[in-house]
Amino acid sequence: MSLLTRAIAAVWEFVVGDDWLIALGVAAAIGVTAALAALELPAWWLMPVGAAGLLWLSLRRAK
Repeated sequence: MSLLTRAIAAVWEFVVGDDWLIALGVAAAIGVTAALAALELPAWWLMPVGAAGLLWLSLRRAK
C-alpha cells in the first residue's frame, strides 16, 4: 500500500469509524449550521440538538 493510500484509509477510519450513518449525520449538521449562519440566522442550537439526535439514533440502533 502506498503512503497516500494508507493516509486516506487512516483519515477515513478516524472520521467514519464503525458507523458511517453517524458520520453522515454530523456532516449534515455542520452543513446546516453553516447555512443558517450564512443566512445570519441563529445557528447555535443546531449542533447540540443534532448531537443529541444522533446519540439517540445510535443507541436505538444498538438494541
